[in-house]
Amino acid sequence: MGKQVERLIEIVAKLRSPGGCPWDREQTHKSILSCFLDEMYEFFEAVDENSDYKMKEELGDLLLQIALHSRMAEEEKKFTIEDVAYEISEKLIRRHPHVFGDTRVSSSTEVIHNWERIKKGEKGKEHRKYLVDDIPQALPALFKAEKMQKRVARVGFDWKDTAPVFDKVEEEIGEFREALQKGDHQNADEELGDILFALVNVARHHSISAEDALRRTTDKFARRFRFIEDKFKENNRDISKASLEEMDRYWEESKQVVG
Repeated sequence: MGKQVERLIEIVAKLRSPGGCPWDREQTHKSILSCFLDEMYEFFEAVDENSDYKMKEELGDLLLQIALHSRMAEEEKKFTIEDVAYEISEKLIRRHPHVFGDTRVSSSTEVIHNWERIKKGEKGKEHRKYLVDDIPQALPALFKAEKMQKRVARVGFDWKDTAPVFDKVEEEIGEFREALQKGDHQNADEELGDILFALVNVARHHSISAEDALRRTTDKFARRFRFIEDKFKENNRDISKASLEEMDRYWEESKQVVG
């Protein structure tokens, strides 16, 4: 394993060298940031498909991104990939005193409490004035909402069961409908956000990722609509000139054919 990681590091170094690849040499941390995100979502898809081969491939792509960013930093004398590995190893040992130390825990809840306490006292975390600080702003909205809810739940700011959570969803839907009826677009926008936030809370209470659920539903919608388009193409018809009733018939058929 070590030899293959070293081989990858050498390949990346050569790509970034004066005699290497012009494209790779031009890249910066910022210019390839979207690549990191793309590779991460491709790994998500591989997991959804339960494809071992694709997971292996996409993890390799993610490892390449880590190697590239580390190489860029090394060229600027800031840090190396060895430093990166050292920091995460030290962090794991420090945040798991129940495994690498003498601390005793009786549940995963205690583990999380210890994790937060240790994290708060770490170097570089002193600036975190509030519990909800340091949640990345660029996270997808549903995922960010779930992460924030989980964070505050750690200190007990959470409902004990889902009944009031469902009540909150219904309450927000009512407020959204009322805002629409009044033509209050600005308030309707806010109330829609409240609905989505409440739905994420329902999902979290049932150990469902709202982000993943919506992504899978969107993919399902795409499969079904492709089926509808194919049906019209088979009949040499322009889908834009079809009636909603015609499209709906194929939509119902698509549920049986493509799931």
